[in-house]
Amino acid sequence: MAKKSAVEKNEHRRKLAKSYAGKRSRLKALVSNKELPIEERFAAVLKLAQLPRNSAQVRVRNRCEVTGRPRAFYRKLKMSRIALRELGSQGQVPGLVKSSW
Repeated sequence: MAKKSAVEKNEHRRKLAKSYAGKRSRLKALVSNKELPIEERFAAVLKLAQLPRNSAQVRVRNRCEVTGRPRAFYRKLKMSRIALRELGSQGQVPGLVKSSW
């Protein structure tokens, strides 16, 4: 199991990213619009920099929903390879046939 604080920190980042997503995308659109004057674009860059760093979607880490493990994460299953193996051995993953010889 991952540290509870790390999992909670990631959840906080996920919530912040969701709440600031609209504002962040509008500011990025202003920055990338080449038709606007340079002063307006620079002002948008400064406003973007004022937003919390943890509100960026890039800072959210994919974590296993079972254990909280940050590495070896399968996006489709939303769990790590270790959790998948354990649940597969118990027969709790539908459609998974685990071979052993």
